[in-house]
Amino acid sequence: MKAMILAAGRGERMRPLTDVCPKPLLCVAGKPLIVWHLERLARAGFREVVINHAHLGEQIEVLLGDGEAWGVAITYSPEPPGALETAGGIAQALPFLGEEPFVVINGDIFCDWDLALAKTALPPNEVTTLAHLVMVPNPVQHPQGDFVLTDGKVGVTEGNPLFGTGETAAELGSNPNLTFSGIGIYRPALFAGLERGEPAKLAPLLREAMADGRVSGRLHVGYWTDVGTPERLAALDAEQRAL
Repeated sequence: MKAMILAAGRGERMRPLTDVCPKPLLCVAGKPLIVWHLERLARAGFREVVINHAHLGEQIEVLLGDGEAWGVAITYSPEPPGALETAGGIAQALPFLGEEPFVVINGDIFCDWDLALAKTALPPNEVTTLAHLVMVPNPVQHPQGDFVLTDGKVGVTEGNPLFGTGETAAELGSNPNLTFSGIGIYRPALFAGLERGEPAKLAPLLREAMADGRVSGRLHVGYWTDVGTPERLAALDAEQRAL
């Protein structure tokens, strides 16, 4: 299985730090965020990694090179200024990802989920499911949550912009207090209708697949944080340095 790290975002909430440094290169305990991902992927047995980039992307390539220092082979998928959104970036990188399911990780999260589990999330003999999402309990900055997880299937909560199936949280029969971790395993077929090089959001694709019962998921109750602001970056850095 191949892996992709999403590293093309501008990092507006991280400014002014990201005015001169791409967000995935911001450091936690002396190590860039993206390097933490590479190390965890390597430990889980991944050897081929695709990284997309846009804003200050050349810095990412200079630092990481071909990935040999971390035991992986890196392929870069450059995007135009402004980037291509999440689904557009994945669609652009599909030629590098192959025809089998692949795992995608947001470059601005910090999580101890065992990435080796990604390899069995979408069994080859069960091709109906298009995506498998790792869910986490709601963080303090997003207490209402977006998703429900019922019998291994992911749906969206009532009132959420993604919600469009006509079902309510009660009908789905589960507590809606879940947030997407930023780690997902996808089949290439999920992105088959997208044109390469065109911006596209991931949410509409997932909404359609969820409505058809084609998105599975699991709950991770270990460590996870969205490193979205300088304050959360500083808190994470202090935590990791104290270990």
